[in-house]
Amino acid sequence: MKNLLSLVFAGVVGGLITLGGHQMMQKEAPIQQPIAKQVNTRIATPISSKPVPLNFTEAATIAMPTVVHIKASESKGHAQYRRDEQQENGSNMFDFFFDSPFNGGGSPFGGGQKKGTGSGVIISNDGYIVTNKHVVDFADDLEVTLYDDRTFKATKIGIDPRTDLAVLKIDSDNLPTMDFANSDRAQVGEWVLAVGNPFDLTSTVTAGIISAKGRSIGVIRNSQAIENFIQTDAVVNPGNSGGALVDLDGNLVGINTAIATPTGTFAGYSFAIPSNMVLEITNHIIEHGGPRAMLGVQVVDVDIDFAEEQNLSVDSGVYIAELTDGGAAQYSGVLPNDVITKIDGMSITDAPTLIDIVSKAKVGETLELTINRDGKTKKIPVTLKSG
Repeated sequence: MKNLLSLVFAGVVGGLITLGGHQMMQKEAPIQQPIAKQVNTRIATPISSKPVPLNFTEAATIAMPTVVHIKASESKGHAQYRRDEQQENGSNMFDFFFDSPFNGGGSPFGGGQKKGTGSGVIISNDGYIVTNKHVVDFADDLEVTLYDDRTFKATKIGIDPRTDLAVLKIDSDNLPTMDFANSDRAQVGEWVLAVGNPFDLTSTVTAGIISAKGRSIGVIRNSQAIENFIQTDAVVNPGNSGGALVDLDGNLVGINTAIATPTGTFAGYSFAIPSNMVLEITNHIIEHGGPRAMLGVQVVDVDIDFAEEQNLSVDSGVYIAELTDGGAAQYSGVLPNDVITKIDGMSITDAPTLIDIVSKAKVGETLELTINRDGKTKKIPVTLKSG
C-alpha cells in the first residue's frame, strides 16, 4: 500500500511540474515570436530593389580602336632653338609642370631634347586625330600607333593654345571613328569611361562618373584661355592626355586633358574638354588648314556710360584694354585705348561680333580695322597671326 501511495504521489508531483513548465513556455512564446519575425523580415528585405544594369564592354569595344598612342619628340635643331628662345625670354616653369604629368618630357630648364607620350582620338576615317596641345606642341617628330599596332608618322595640322587642343594627320583611310556626344546634355552622376595609354599601358579603360561640369581650374596659361572642363573621377594618369572620355553608348563626351594632383599622378579628379568644344575647334583647324587666327587684343564693349568714364569720342564699338605682346594688332600699329568701330567695313558693336569675324578668318589673312584714336578715325590693315 505504501508503495502504491508513493507512486501516486510521485505521479501527481511530476504532472504538476510538467504543467507548470508548459505554462511558462506559453508565457514566453509571445516575446520570442515577434523577435523571430523581425529578424526574418530584415533578412528577407533587399537593400535596394532597383537593378544596376551597367555593362561597360560595348562602349569599350567601340572606343578602344579609335584611341591611338602618340610618341612625340623634338630634333636636336628644334631643341637648340627652344633653348635659345628660353634664354632670351626666360624659361616657363609652368610649361614644365604642365607637360610633366602627361608626357614626361624635358628638363624644367630647357636642357636636352624633349620626349613624351600621350593619347589621341581618330575623328575622321581619313586620318585626322585630335589630341592635346601640350602632348605635341614641343615636337617636330610625331609617331602614331593604332589599336591594331600599325605605326604611322604624323603631321601636325594645327593647335589652339586657348583650349589646349591640337590636330594631327596620318596617311591612312578606312579608319575607325566614334560619334560625338552632345556634351551639353551630359549630366552630373552619369557614368563615363576614360580610354588612353597611361604610363605607356596601351588601350587602358577606366570608369567613373561625371562629378561636375563647367570647371575652370587655371591650367591653360594663355591670356585668352577657354576652360569649360567636364570633371570626372575616372582614373587618368600621365599618358592619358588627348585620350577619350566616352559615355555608355560609346560616344565621345570629351578629351581627357588634366588632373588635380599634388603628386603628378591621379589623386581623385580628372578634367576633359567637352566634345562640343572639341568639334568646333578641330573643324576650324581642319577647314582652315592650320591654327586659329588671332587678332591679339583684349577688349571691352563700349556704351554711353563707358565712353563718358573713359572720355571717348565714340559711344559704340570695342575698346582695346590690352594688346598681346608680339600679336598681330600690336605688330600692325594698333594701340591700347583705341576703339575698333569697323572690320572690313562691317560695324563692330560688341566683343562677340569681333570674335565671330576673326574666328572665320585664316592665319595670314589681312583685315582692315577702322579705329577711333583720340577722336580721329584711322584705318589699319592687320595681318592675322596664329594664337
